[in-house]
Amino acid sequence: MKLRSICKSKIHHAVVTGADLNYIGSIGIDCTLMQLTDIVAGEQVSVWNVNNGQRIETYAIELPAGSGDIILNGPAARHFHAGDKVIIAAFCLTDEEVVPRMIAVDEQNRLARTLTHEDRDVQPVGGGNPHR
Repeated sequence: MKLRSICKSKIHHAVVTGADLNYIGSIGIDCTLMQLTDIVAGEQVSVWNVNNGQRIETYAIELPAGSGDIILNGPAARHFHAGDKVIIAAFCLTDEEVVPRMIAVDEQNRLARTLTHEDRDVQPVGGGNPHR
């Protein structure tokens, strides 16, 4: 059996609503967004800051449903600030096919649309196929 690390969940371009250096760690995520993307409390997630390129791994904790909150805690608060756009992704080790649950959110961290495998984060420069 060969296990691969496959992206299973993604929240695209969420807006950080807060950062708390003195909290023990983690990323707090509106639990509605967690449910939409099948991220569970305590699950390891990668968080990529679109504004400054910082990348961290931490674990998810639930914030109130419908709050729209995305809060970085602990040391990450030095690199993620309110207003920053982030991508939150979760991966799983599997030898089975995975259909990722990926969403894009609006400026208030509400569901804007569901992403499919046809959606691409990379836009071609000067035409052509960016995935050669």
